Amino acid sequence: MKLKRFFQVLIPAAIAIVVFLFSTTIPGTAAPTGKTQLYWYGQSAFRITTPTGKILLVDPWLTNPVNPNGKTDLANLNRVDLILITHGHFDHVGDAIAIAKKTNAPLVSTADLGRALTTVGYPQNLVPMNTQGNFGGEISLLNNEVRIAFIPAIHSSAVASDGSPAQFAGNPGGFLITVQNGPTIYHTGDTDVFADMSLIPQFRKVNVMLACIGDRFTMGPQRAATAVNYVKPDVVIPMHFGTFPALTGTPQAFQTELDRQKVKTKLQVMKVGQTVQL
Repeated sequence: MKLKRFFQVLIPAAIAIVVFLFSTTIPGTAAPTGKTQLYWYGQSAFRITTPTGKILLVDPWLTNPVNPNGKTDLANLNRVDLILITHGHFDHVGDAIAIAKKTNAPLVSTADLGRALTTVGYPQNLVPMNTQGNFGGEISLLNNEVRIAFIPAIHSSAVASDGSPAQFAGNPGGFLITVQNGPTIYHTGDTDVFADMSLIPQFRKVNVMLACIGDRFTMGPQRAATAVNYVKPDVVIPMHFGTFPALTGTPQAFQTELDRQKVKTKLQVMKVGQTVQL
């Protein structure tokens, strides 16, 4: 009876110890990961936070006209691990130079764009070769936590310190961002639809597509819906609309076109200042 009582006490205690060890972070190992978070500043500016807390900014125009907290967002931004810029126009370069000087964040861009941005103030030491690429290429960064593929776009690209004269900044593009233990995100940059978008899912499944829909300077809702049909993401989030009167495309018109073209992708409309978990 004493032996039986001994095992009745020992076995639950042993189980408790095992559960404790497996539920406790052991020094020197990675902490349990959460989910990737996506935050929208407006226009084409997004913040991606990886499961381990790395911060990527894409086309960081934080102080754009539809972000009422832009100046505060910029002032409070103390840490950034990478800045990704799709092309040289002011509404995509945005506050990148000020953010880089404040946070020492390296630039991820095409080599032509990187070279052009250094002439207008982006610190040259923050444009290293290992964060530069070109279309068809892919780079691994942050200890392989993110992979970034360079995707073409149909648009234009120029930079200028004061808006004039414009300096050629290579070809425009987008990014296919694959997060370790997280989603694959396709940021289209500014573009029209093009048939080669249909090749993207042959190489990697896209979970979230950030698609410009504003029209006039990019594809509008109808052509954006066709682009989504090519890429076949799980979710599409519209961007680059409503910032200026000329950008007339709306999420409502986009949904109508997705329905008309029988595109099965879910539309998720974000509000400026909203965070979603991916």
